[in-house]
Amino acid sequence: MAAASASPAPDDGTGVPGRTAGSGSGPGPGPGSGGPDAELAARVPRLLEAMRSVGSGLELHSTLDRICETAADLTDARYAAIGVVSETAHGLADFVFHGVDPGTAQRIGRLPDGHKGLLGALVHDPDPVRLTNLAEDPRSCGFPADHPPMRSFLGVPITVQGEIFGNLYLAEKRGGGAFGDDDLNMVRVLATEAGIAIGNARLYEAAKQRERWIDGSVAVTTALLAGGDAEDALQVVAEQARRLSGSAAGIVLLPAEDGGLEIVAVASEHPSKALGVVVPPESQVVAELREGEPVFVEDAATDPRMLTDLARAYGPAMLLPLQSGGRVVGALVTPRGRGERPFSESERTLAAQFASQAALALMMAEAQRDRERLAVYEDRDRIARDLHDLVIQRLFATGLMLESAQRRSNVPEVQRGVGKAVDELDITIQEIRTAIFALQQGPAEVPSGLRTRVLREINMAAVPLGFKPGHRFVGAVDTVVGELTGKNLIAALREALSNAFRHAGASRIDVTVDANVVLPDGRPAVRLSVADDGVGIPEGGRRSGLRNLKRRAESLGGASWYGPGLGENGGGTTVVWQVPH
Repeated sequence: MAAASASPAPDDGTGVPGRTAGSGSGPGPGPGSGGPDAELAARVPRLLEAMRSVGSGLELHSTLDRICETAADLTDARYAAIGVVSETAHGLADFVFHGVDPGTAQRIGRLPDGHKGLLGALVHDPDPVRLTNLAEDPRSCGFPADHPPMRSFLGVPITVQGEIFGNLYLAEKRGGGAFGDDDLNMVRVLATEAGIAIGNARLYEAAKQRERWIDGSVAVTTALLAGGDAEDALQVVAEQARRLSGSAAGIVLLPAEDGGLEIVAVASEHPSKALGVVVPPESQVVAELREGEPVFVEDAATDPRMLTDLARAYGPAMLLPLQSGGRVVGALVTPRGRGERPFSESERTLAAQFASQAALALMMAEAQRDRERLAVYEDRDRIARDLHDLVIQRLFATGLMLESAQRRSNVPEVQRGVGKAVDELDITIQEIRTAIFALQQGPAEVPSGLRTRVLREINMAAVPLGFKPGHRFVGAVDTVVGELTGKNLIAALREALSNAFRHAGASRIDVTVDANVVLPDGRPAVRLSVADDGVGIPEGGRRSGLRNLKRRAESLGGASWYGPGLGENGGGTTVVWQVPH
């Protein structure tokens, strides 16, 4: 019989300890045709079968379900439950039950938490308890609405390797009688066997959990060292951390320029506006994380150390430094929803090990990117020298030759044509010099104006493309677009130009930045359009770059999409990225 989803508990929580029940301890088996010994002997095979059933699995929750069902069948109880004591022994971390239909369970609502009532008493004083009538016990605080009626009660502690794991509760013996001495003795034996089975299941669960975390660490290391997009790799870190920790979200933060921490990757079931948010350096949590200290929060929504409004949606949270070799390269946050259980010690340990592994992979990936960046800079220097020393000099010499030929010709059409060619050569020389300047700029020399930054990205893209993309600005781009939006627009432009270079095979690209866009809800917005005449987006092709653009836009309350391009009959692709400014 599958376990139902409602509690047979006499209250909705736990309170102070309960002792062995003298009150209403219920009679043992009465005299009958075979006598008490004969009845007990008849129940022994059922007990042996129950013990065999209890020890026949390794998955923890299914083991608890099986114990409940077996105990109820062995004692003829209508309801059974196991309350798992929390690590701090201040309440119940889990509550598994049997005997109540799903509809009733849903109407009852919240499960017992072990903070009051008879169940709470058994948490703090885990001795066997037998009651004829629950309502008469002074420790009982009544039933929640829609709870089925219960009178007789039997509670027995379950120990695992000498430590209290929880309590086995039985209620409402069939036939209206009370639980007797034989019931208590058999449940005690069953609880001992249950402790062994639970211990084995815990070991198995811990081994599987460690295996999952190790697999997650391998996936993160592979993603970070694969040489792909850095944002994709950080997204893998966030997604793996969320999945492995059973959290509502996985969040990766990297150091910001002002000393705070900036959210650079978010994994969540729902679109998040957290991307790009900077947690200020005056936050106590930021200070501790940057010192390499983990922070564990019981309730992020109410903790005064959490300075951002984003924390209001979460409950328990782990905030772990990404550090390796004494260097902190960022932070990893895994929050659970409001009211969910806190993280256990084993979960905290495994998450901290995962964060250390991810930090090491981040540092290795950073070193790898530094080597690649150095190679790119060296190649840029070589290209710039070749452009300056060879190409410009040859173009200049060609221009002089054309000017000489122009002077010697007496044909007006020839003079005009040669003059136009000389002018085009001058323009070409100026564009090459602009490209040389862009090649020699470092990443720290990014100009502040958005228009200038857009032009710089376009000039940078001209070198690998072999031509300079066209550009057009609409509206007061530099004054109306905010810094956060501008920063993300540049990243989106870089992604779109990179996609066009790597995949489109385009001969023409036009970039438009329009700051006069108005969204349907009336908000002003900025729209970036990158159109090309390339091969377009093939069916079934990789779309990781487009997903990055969409995720970045949604994090700012905008959207991203693509459509026909500049080629004949709409050939190519136009990528549109639009967000409020």
